[in-house]
Amino acid sequence: MAGKFVLSTTADGQYMFNLKAGNGETILTSERYQSKDGALNGIDSVRKNAPLDERYERRTASNGAPYFVLKAANHQEIGRSEMYSSPAAMENGMASVKRNAPEAALDDQTAS
Repeated sequence: MAGKFVLSTTADGQYMFNLKAGNGETILTSERYQSKDGALNGIDSVRKNAPLDERYERRTASNGAPYFVLKAANHQEIGRSEMYSSPAAMENGMASVKRNAPEAALDDQTAS
């Protein structure tokens, strides 16, 4: 099963998306956007930037858990991963984003 972008609204009326792998697991979460068009542009940016190794920034949370951030060409963050149990698990997560994002379908769960 292929990955998909799930576009939704937040409690305060903003927009956000999650990239889910074929198994339904969330592998990347966006920031919040004021408009639906902004969120759709964010999805397009993830599709374009996900295959590029240089767009990933590996980080460590304050509790020591590894995670990664996907950035656009302008260095703006466009998505963030979950916290992983190990660096190897984080690398697998990045590989999953690279595989899934470019061709992921859009599941628009917004009202408008």
